Amino acid sequence: MNDSNQRAEIEKQAILQARQKGRGALLGTYFRLSGPGWLQSALTLGGGSLASSLYLGVLGGLTLLWLQPLAIMLGIIMLGAIGYVTLSTGERPFDAIRKHVNPVLAWGWAAATLLANMVWSLPQYALATGVVQQNLLPNLLGADSAMGDFYGKVIVVSGIFISTTAVTLFYGGNGPGVRIYEFVLKIVVAVIVACFLGVVIKLSLSGKGMDWGRIVWGFVPNFSTLWKPAYSFAPLLESITDERAHDFWTNVIVQQQQNVMIAAAANAVGINMTFLLPYSMLSRGWNKDFRGLAFFDLSTGTLIPFVLATSCVLLASASQFHTVPAEGLLDDTGQVIADAGHPKYGQFTALLDTRSQTLSEDAIPITSAERIMAATLVKRDAADLAKSLSPLTGDTIANWVFGCGVIGMTLSSITLLMLISGFVICETFGFPHNGWQHRVGTLCAATGILGPFFWTGKTVFWLAVPTSVFNYVLLPIAYLTFFAMMNSKSLLGEYRPSGAKRVLWNTLMGIATTITTLGAVWMAYNKAQWYGIGAIAIFVLLTIIAQVFRKPKVNS
Repeated sequence: MNDSNQRAEIEKQAILQARQKGRGALLGTYFRLSGPGWLQSALTLGGGSLASSLYLGVLGGLTLLWLQPLAIMLGIIMLGAIGYVTLSTGERPFDAIRKHVNPVLAWGWAAATLLANMVWSLPQYALATGVVQQNLLPNLLGADSAMGDFYGKVIVVSGIFISTTAVTLFYGGNGPGVRIYEFVLKIVVAVIVACFLGVVIKLSLSGKGMDWGRIVWGFVPNFSTLWKPAYSFAPLLESITDERAHDFWTNVIVQQQQNVMIAAAANAVGINMTFLLPYSMLSRGWNKDFRGLAFFDLSTGTLIPFVLATSCVLLASASQFHTVPAEGLLDDTGQVIADAGHPKYGQFTALLDTRSQTLSEDAIPITSAERIMAATLVKRDAADLAKSLSPLTGDTIANWVFGCGVIGMTLSSITLLMLISGFVICETFGFPHNGWQHRVGTLCAATGILGPFFWTGKTVFWLAVPTSVFNYVLLPIAYLTFFAMMNSKSLLGEYRPSGAKRVLWNTLMGIATTITTLGAVWMAYNKAQWYGIGAIAIFVLLTIIAQVFRKPKVNS
């Protein structure tokens, strides 16, 4: 019996003994034995989720509080499905999909996961580099330091790459590495949640307080924000009296809202998370006896920390940035007081230039109300977003707390993206997961080192938005695959849900798959027009052809 099986047998006995002692003992044992769910939490609570939450607060205020909880719940339904299938059958998911469901879906799932890792690592490196240069060590490695922007980036990126590679190799080795790594991730997640929760508590106890009635109402889904501005923009838009100018700024707001909403949904559960979960369970030796622990693990390790952290980040951001012009650009009358040296001046003037090109300034002069709107919509960066912690810590400590938090989130995400990339390579080529091939495969996610160098002259934190939108389009591949797996008799056999359970599973999975697929198709058309729809159509056609010609497997 190997180490993972021995450990699994010990854990199984611990669960059986705790179950005899009562619910409290069982929950305590579940928490002690949890792990894969916390890996999911460490991945989903990366720089992308942080950036998305901050920008949701900046753009939508309290009206978008519902989005991330809904997205993570839909994702956990599908993660629960792949977890159920994996633990019930004990089969490796890639081979199971290829043999029992559809080979195109199997290869599509693996290829999309690897591509998502390579793309998603770009903003992780960019975010980590940004906070080091702007928040933690601006005088030593910042753009205006003696080191200079380029060499400062080289030093930071090199440090990130070396440290994350070392941790990934440590995680993939034998011994207590997995346990230590998962424990550290639990601490990182707990600190992140506690930090922003403290901000919300501080704001609630301040003289201004927080409107908890509006906060509660903000958790009620409101899909209208996909095609019209958040209602709190109404005073600013009403101050723009010209109809054409009013429509222009309305479109700018809606486009930014759409991008951030899709990015937030993508960061809640990405396609790479769907690949990580089943293999992390199998690596621990879990089987059908651990299905209860697996659902508890996802709920406590993924759902609760994610909802708490993202909601608190959004509240902290909304309280300070929503419908508030960026500091130092304008005076109280809406006149420009900044010069080209202001960090937001370039964005500010670019927005106004776009407005002038779209609507002739000679025919419709730019008003002070429009300048206020432009100053409100400029994208905040690390130096600005750190101020979301100021009510709790003050500006100086906020820079360090925010910077260290982002470093912890991004490093854990980069490590996991590397880990998943190694899994993908091993699965698709049939290599052992503890060999040198896995370690080489992890380097596929090293593409992130390019992020800080190619995303220059732009808001560093905003890179998380377009990359997340791209990865969201890939997510339906996993959801459609898991839906088919849960209904496969040849794969699940006696463990395929039946009766009311099957109706419930199919209803929940159908809702999650439909919402995600419609959103992905819409964004594919929105960003790539008919080229995006064509790519989706080709994939669907290949899937159908493979389904027609494949030989069905019979579960013996």
